[in-house]
Amino acid sequence: MTLKQLEALYWAATLGGFQHAANKLHTTQSTISQRISELEDLLGAPLFDRSTRNAKLTDKGAQLLTTAQRMLELRDHAIEQLSLPNVIERTYRIGVTELTAMTWLPRLIELLKAHYPKLTVEPHVDMSTNLKERLLAEEIDLMVAPDAYPDLQLSTHLVGSVQNAWMCKPGILGEKRAFRIHELADKKVLTNRSGPGLIYHRWFREIGFVPDTLLASNSIVALVALVVSGVGVSYLPLNSLTPLVKAGRLEVLSVDPPLPPIDYVAVYKTSRASALTSSIIIIAQECCDFDHVLKV
Repeated sequence: MTLKQLEALYWAATLGGFQHAANKLHTTQSTISQRISELEDLLGAPLFDRSTRNAKLTDKGAQLLTTAQRMLELRDHAIEQLSLPNVIERTYRIGVTELTAMTWLPRLIELLKAHYPKLTVEPHVDMSTNLKERLLAEEIDLMVAPDAYPDLQLSTHLVGSVQNAWMCKPGILGEKRAFRIHELADKKVLTNRSGPGLIYHRWFREIGFVPDTLLASNSIVALVALVVSGVGVSYLPLNSLTPLVKAGRLEVLSVDPPLPPIDYVAVYKTSRASALTSSIIIIAQECCDFDHVLKV
């Protein structure tokens, strides 16, 4: 049994066809078919149900697929440990939330391309709650998100932090003054459904802050638009929205106690730790900058 045979099985099953596997592995469909036939001869059982149009695994094939995935991961791990950065050739899937995508993700991709010329970086932008599930399902390799999801299966490393502030449309709360946070309870509070929202809602409960009206959104851009439109008040990243504050579109409120900063962490499944992941985290820590939108 060879790694090339297991690789043919894995990609045919994952991509749903022998031709798709051939394209992925830069070979021919007949070569893929031959490698799988060799496996079937070796095991004395069919691995694919050839009566269907798509490559559907038999029970024996499904059992072997799990082993094939482990063997290929071990191979990739060995290559990462022993190879120079410029020869590592694979796809690396990074999940990020909207704020990272808006600020320093372009810089991260640029640096990864410089360090690993043959690495294909595949970004996935989603809510942090969804990213966590995809990380546990091994659909992504690494996520950068607010530190809101402790899990024994995951390893986390701090990459940076974001200072948020209460903001509103200029003038809608009257004359500029300092507020106690409980004075905002009767205002319409716009909240984030994802990581920052989870962290701040826990903090709200701790200090006894219970807003009368909450409107939730999954998107920072949508929250900013709603606040600029005068719909309500919200907690928004202070430094990255400085241009809108200077342009008179947003007003930063002085509120006591101030909002605690949100730590952002790089998270990976502990069982899938690798030298490449450790290196990518270090690069992320070096280029993390939430203060400027689309900084390259």
